[in-house]
Amino acid sequence: MLVKRKQGEAARGRLASMAAGIATKTIDRRSFLRNSGLAVGGLAALGTIKAGMTRQAEAGPTDHSRPIELRKNICTHCSVGCTVIGEVQDGVWVGQEPAWDSPINRGTHCAKGASVRELVHGDRRLKYPMKKVGGQWQRISWDQAIDEIGDKMLDIRERSGADAAYLLGSAKFSNEGAYLFRKFAAFWGTNNVDHQARICHSTTVAGVANTWGYGAMTNSYNDIRNSKTIIFMGSNAAEAHPVSMQHILTGKEEQRANVIVFDPRFTRTAAHATDFVRIRPGTDIPVIWGIMWHIFENGWEDQEFIAQRVWGMDQIREEVAKWTPDEVERVTGVPGEQLRRVAEKFATERPSTFIWCMGGTQHTVGTANVRAYCNLLLATGNVGAMGTGANIFRGHCNVQGATDFGLDIGNLPCYYGLSEGAWRHWSRVWDMPYAYFVDRFDAVPAKGGRDPRSPEQNMNVPGIPSTRWFDATTLDAEEVDQRDNIKAMIVFGHGGNTVPRMADAREGMNALDLLVVADPHPTTFAALHERTDNTYLLPVCTQFECSGSRTASNRSVQWGEKIVDPIFESDNDYAVMYRLAEKLGFAEEMFKPYEMVQGKFSQEPTPESILREINRGGWSVGYTGQSPERLKAHMANQDKFDLVTLRAPAAAGEVGGDFYGLPWPCWGTAEFRHPGTHILYNPNVPVKDGGGAFRPRFGLERDGETLLAEGSFPPESEIEDGYPQFTMGVLKRLGWDADLTPQELAVIEGIGEFDEEKIDAVSWSRDLSGGIQRVAIEHGCVPYGNGKARAVAWNLPDPIPVHREPIYSPRPDLVADFPTREDGRQFRMPNIGHTIQQSVVDRGLHESFPIVLTSGRLVEYEGGGEETRSNPWLAELQQDMFVEINTRDAESRGIADGGWVWVNGPEGNRARVKALVTERVASGTAFMPFHFAGWFQGEDQRGNYPEGTDPIVLGESVNVVTTYGYDPVTGMHEGKVTLCQIEAA
Repeated sequence: MLVKRKQGEAARGRLASMAAGIATKTIDRRSFLRNSGLAVGGLAALGTIKAGMTRQAEAGPTDHSRPIELRKNICTHCSVGCTVIGEVQDGVWVGQEPAWDSPINRGTHCAKGASVRELVHGDRRLKYPMKKVGGQWQRISWDQAIDEIGDKMLDIRERSGADAAYLLGSAKFSNEGAYLFRKFAAFWGTNNVDHQARICHSTTVAGVANTWGYGAMTNSYNDIRNSKTIIFMGSNAAEAHPVSMQHILTGKEEQRANVIVFDPRFTRTAAHATDFVRIRPGTDIPVIWGIMWHIFENGWEDQEFIAQRVWGMDQIREEVAKWTPDEVERVTGVPGEQLRRVAEKFATERPSTFIWCMGGTQHTVGTANVRAYCNLLLATGNVGAMGTGANIFRGHCNVQGATDFGLDIGNLPCYYGLSEGAWRHWSRVWDMPYAYFVDRFDAVPAKGGRDPRSPEQNMNVPGIPSTRWFDATTLDAEEVDQRDNIKAMIVFGHGGNTVPRMADAREGMNALDLLVVADPHPTTFAALHERTDNTYLLPVCTQFECSGSRTASNRSVQWGEKIVDPIFESDNDYAVMYRLAEKLGFAEEMFKPYEMVQGKFSQEPTPESILREINRGGWSVGYTGQSPERLKAHMANQDKFDLVTLRAPAAAGEVGGDFYGLPWPCWGTAEFRHPGTHILYNPNVPVKDGGGAFRPRFGLERDGETLLAEGSFPPESEIEDGYPQFTMGVLKRLGWDADLTPQELAVIEGIGEFDEEKIDAVSWSRDLSGGIQRVAIEHGCVPYGNGKARAVAWNLPDPIPVHREPIYSPRPDLVADFPTREDGRQFRMPNIGHTIQQSVVDRGLHESFPIVLTSGRLVEYEGGGEETRSNPWLAELQQDMFVEINTRDAESRGIADGGWVWVNGPEGNRARVKALVTERVASGTAFMPFHFAGWFQGEDQRGNYPEGTDPIVLGESVNVVTTYGYDPVTGMHEGKVTLCQIEAA
């Protein structure tokens, strides 16, 4: 399957001759690496990568007698945020190094990061626009592509409405690209807009935000160096976020920290653990309640923290009391004594932090899992201080930023929701009448006994999640709660193999009237289906070929400088969106605030001007202080920031006093110079220095009890207790309104339409002047208020997290005790999980499919794998899709290590892969990575890609086998647990 770039023998000769040539010279290490064409890390890799992999760029050798320009950008793979330095000569990216001064990666890269230059030299990239005609790919011009796509979109809009076009965006957008794509959806007139966060951390955002305010990582990778106890739950950071491990392992050594890994599989992260706890997939809540049972039983909880900063913990205590050690072991398989040791360490050897990833989120109870994690942190007082917190490791390079900027079916940018107030806020920012957007949305007729919706009502209704877009193409139109089924998919930077039920996704692709894929690579969206026409591929460049900012998992925002111009006939996201908007008739309105410049093929907006508009409107999460100038200054002064605190000393010039990347919230305007917030909800430092409190988002009292903090407040606060969010009315009652400048007051009065009652209601998040935030902070207060975290979230389907068995459970006896929720309707479609779960039990599928299948990441590949499997450096490292199967299960089935097997799923689908026989997984459990595609149920689909664009490595997708199941809060799929049977092929 591997396509090698050069035979090893020839390369060894080249290296040998080079070595002879330099033997007589005095040369330092860095010069040797440059002269030999090796990126940093290349020498260490020579033991496993043949010498044929290490050679200069195709553009020719570097001329070291002439200047080389250094340009900084950010790795486009995971969310750690490693800085990449591109060495450019004559417009060609000729060399690469990690940034030694970056406080995040500190001169290191993982395998993926070390090879990112190949993305820009990649000969397997899409080189020009293409369309399918009669089943054959044909080259076309950009003008033809935009004209034909635009005409077809307008035709579909006329026939079926704006909601019939599904806009699937990308966690690989820059912040500016993500924001622009959500704005594009608003001007088109739909909330059917989503991206990869739906399938990785949508349940995290929902669970965390409903607990204490914001849906994001509370601390940072660097801060974990301060932790004395670290729990990983469903996170294999050693492979998914390798560079983060330098911080964790250093902290482990320096703090003598406990590292506890909960996972069904003994992972590379588990190999670094002091304690490994193997759990049954899908039993996170019983495990957490089992830990908390020991904490409450022994009085290890932080009673003062709970009294001051938490509401509802007594109700949690009642639920936890049901989960005795015996009951927990019955459901999870974890002995009580093992959980007691974990509980004691987490509660008493503090500070403690809790890290999770998709192993915890991709479940029908994903939101409830996250809420349980948060309750463990709250019960032990491990939030809002150094070394504590919910350290949520996100997946893609800008999945945090793309989520922040509203690539989500239920939000406008910066989590403003979809209410009328949210739409009016962004209408003001965009300098457009609110009525304009109302007119862009569809009216929805009465269907299936449901009430009709006006366009204005439809604006406030969340769209269809990306996990189920294909159901909305194939279900009867009466079942889809919008004007018509989905007829068109416009996909920017998103794989087609990343959600379960791929056979159904294939049918959905076949049913579309229009499919458009805008990506550096064709992706599975180009190869999986049987479409013959009305299918377009647009070559959009990588983030190394344009400028813009991205937000790492810890909320730090970093500016990436364009390293080289877009290669071949590719163009950047900003230009393509502009051209589409121009064709669709709203470019003038949408792009009027921006500085427009001549791009490669057309006019395009500058990312700096887009970020300034974000700064003008992003008050709710503090995206207002990160101006382009401040972000660029941080990149130029990375060496000034402390490795652990991430703060620059006050004397560090233009970045003095800032936290690296100005992690949000960065309150006020750029001129206000808030330093950013390294640790969320931290009442131990003043607000002006990054301090905070829990956000009171859900009222001021519940059941006669206050929801405001009691006796907890940041230093220098002039209100020494809890308080609500700041509005103009609150400023008046405090007498602080006199601190507003005349200019700030004029803006507030204008937003309030010069009506006294409306003026008083203008809040810190809707005040475009920033005056309310500035005044609150100058009085030592948090603009959003000082409240209690909610242990009980009464607005969620399960206010107290409840264990529910997976849809495809191996334990029918437990399904009777812990069934999934009843069938219902969510996100415009029916969710029939309960019916399916009962059918699984009734048919006894656990007997025919006795192995529990889970999935996860590999260090060599990322996401759907199209980019990384097209990279020859990485393709050589991992050439085959495989399934990990336990030695006993393999022996009983006559399966040999390295042999071909069929993995059969309970919904009638199967995948042909290689067997990796190992003790990493327990008997009765199997593991498959999720990065592969290009084979489908034994069928080689290489010929479906345009010639020369097929990834080097192809394989079956695990999501051919994964099955039905959706979280009712977010639509997250159940990708981490299903049933299967494995047999020799």
